[in-house]
Amino acid sequence: MNLSDSRTAGQPASDPLDPGRQPLPRLSAAEAVFNALRAEIESGRLDVGAKLSSETTLAHRYGVSRSVVREALRSSTALGLTVTKTGKGTFVVANRVAKDLDLGHYSARDLTEARPHIEVPAAGLAAQRRTAEELESLRDIVVAMAAEDDPEAWVSLDSCFHAAIARASGNKVFESVVADIRDALAHQSETLNIVADRQLASDLEHQRILRAIESGDPAGARAAMGEHLRAVGVALDSILSQ
Repeated sequence: MNLSDSRTAGQPASDPLDPGRQPLPRLSAAEAVFNALRAEIESGRLDVGAKLSSETTLAHRYGVSRSVVREALRSSTALGLTVTKTGKGTFVVANRVAKDLDLGHYSARDLTEARPHIEVPAAGLAAQRRTAEELESLRDIVVAMAAEDDPEAWVSLDSCFHAAIARASGNKVFESVVADIRDALAHQSETLNIVADRQLASDLEHQRILRAIESGDPAGARAAMGEHLRAVGVALDSILSQ
């Protein structure tokens, strides 16, 4: 992994031989790039209709990899600030954050309204029905998430965790629905981590869900999942109301 893309790594100082290069202080690299682009858009320095510089140019400007730039651009698009057109580039389409997140086939509102009716009862059933193998898989995912400093890998583990709970519920409908929304969940999680810095809080919430499932406590699992989803909703409200 490129250390400049790690949440904990320091960024190098500006290069005196290349004043156009502007390495950013650590937030995460993607969060820093997103914040810089958002500031330019919301201040009017990048007008609606303007084309952003290429991924390669942005990566060089901020001292990060192209994958970090793509991560930041996905969040910018989800928030309704930009749109990427294949073969043409990324364009500014609004100078304020949209009232909802565009997560591909679904919106954040779609997920917020549906998930409590799917994942809360699924967590309760998982506490009753999980097999030893399913419990071990959940443990492995939670341990891996706590140790993961690659944002993209963490987002993948996050969606795996929610899919594994649905599978452990033993209810094929819950399993199928969560599998269907999995990409949207990952996209939302990625955006919340970049804009609202949700990763550590999510790790702790996932650990509480796991403990309840591990203990065979259906009510506790439902409560822990409900608290997690409410926290996600609060984070969404905080960025969409800015």
